[in-house]
Amino acid sequence: MSRSSVTIDPIIQKTPKMSRTSATIDPITRIEGHLAIRVETASGRVAKAFSAGEMFRGFEMILKGRHPLDAQQITQRICGVCPISHGMASVLAQDEAYGVKSTDNGRLGRNLIQAANFIQSHLIHFYQLSAVDFIDVAAVASYQGNDPGLKELKAWVSAQRSANVLYPAAPFLPRYSGDYARNAELNIMVLKHYLDALDMRALAHRMCAVFAGKLPHAPGLVPGGITETITAKKIAAFESMLSKLRAFIDGCYLPDVLETAMAFPGYLKEGKGCCNFLAYGAFPESSTHDATLFPSGVLTDGNLTVLDTERITEDTGHSYYASPSGLSPAAGQTVPGHDKKGAYSWVKAPRYNGRAMEVGPLARVMIDGLKRDNSPLKQLTEKTLGKLNIAAENLASVMGRHIARAIECKIVADRCAHWVEQLVPGEPAFEDFDIPATGRGTGLTEAPRGALGHWMTIRKGAIENYQCVVPTTWNCSPRDDNGTPGPIEQALVGTPVADLDNPIEAVRVVRSFDPCLACAVH
Repeated sequence: MSRSSVTIDPIIQKTPKMSRTSATIDPITRIEGHLAIRVETASGRVAKAFSAGEMFRGFEMILKGRHPLDAQQITQRICGVCPISHGMASVLAQDEAYGVKSTDNGRLGRNLIQAANFIQSHLIHFYQLSAVDFIDVAAVASYQGNDPGLKELKAWVSAQRSANVLYPAAPFLPRYSGDYARNAELNIMVLKHYLDALDMRALAHRMCAVFAGKLPHAPGLVPGGITETITAKKIAAFESMLSKLRAFIDGCYLPDVLETAMAFPGYLKEGKGCCNFLAYGAFPESSTHDATLFPSGVLTDGNLTVLDTERITEDTGHSYYASPSGLSPAAGQTVPGHDKKGAYSWVKAPRYNGRAMEVGPLARVMIDGLKRDNSPLKQLTEKTLGKLNIAAENLASVMGRHIARAIECKIVADRCAHWVEQLVPGEPAFEDFDIPATGRGTGLTEAPRGALGHWMTIRKGAIENYQCVVPTTWNCSPRDDNGTPGPIEQALVGTPVADLDNPIEAVRVVRSFDPCLACAVH
């Protein structure tokens, strides 16, 4: 399943007007997969929120009994947007289970593949999925310039409005006009870059395929490295595409996010959430994986601690699973229970030491900022916040998540220029291995949306158990067995909702996390 740039007005399931204090937005559009959000309001603000994954897929059940080498190919089918992340987590789990380490070329090739996937995901999240929450598509009707794309968009919007068609790009209703940016120049600029970003995303896909074979669902990711041969021609092709993407990130993406943030300062205060952050770390800078571009860590109550995966558990009290609560992923079970009383979501509730944890770009920025003094990510974050006169604590917000995502996109793209120069043509990108009859492996990495882990057990040469805890499992989790809401449920509390028939404020909070329910209900 892949993302769509199509926008539809959310279906609001209504309660009687006189007693109206709640709304269910089902489905949340412009995200990956099927998510419903129910909010209960008091005095015009969200008092309670419930996040519900609405389908079951069963990938963990599909993997049982399969050959271990099937894992990286099957798990990539969990998601069409972040297949690389799942493939990477799977081969890391297999690396550990087989006792194999990739060559330097293999490590660098993996980094470049994963980085290209980060770039395409971040670009489409802002422009195609989130920007039109803030930017008025109908503003193009007043465009008088000669840009071919904008002229075509103007003609299409005019035809849609004349025909009284409200979809698919944006809801063309008068009631929405006050919710969008009032800066005409900003509207037109971002709409122009919305169109350009489609080409940039395709370019990032092609860049990824240079060393991955193809995208989505790359065949080039294997235990021990990658299958592609490193050549000077491939290096040159990657560098050429990278230079165009870096120019777009520097000249369009990062400035557009910052301009949008300044146009909506209130959203630097909304959507704070649980303020507990977790990251596994990603992009190894050495063969030992001791140093990574993004570090691992856990941030709770303002204190940074070392990650201990033994403290990760999954509750199922409010999830449609008959599996026991509180199991570690290594011993996890996937037993569906569709008629379970008290359940309201097909997403489990992962917890770290009993706490709900936010994962994703914001978590990576927060953890990096406390863990390292002079990292490029920290330096750019501080420079950006200073330019906008934003306090660091305001990063934990709707706009803060967008800013963090854009900042790390630039850092990843810039670092690619260093990694690609380190490749050595002709040197091996793969280390051979043997598959043991019995083994265990854990693959921890970072997807664009956050911390991703795969846990694998092999018995008699086949997969005995396979468990995935994905970023949106963390962020979109329902309440745990203690009744503690998940990160998105907590982030929604306190959000002002001016009109329950159009709770756009709540939807902006949800989309800032870039949910992927296709992953979360794997």
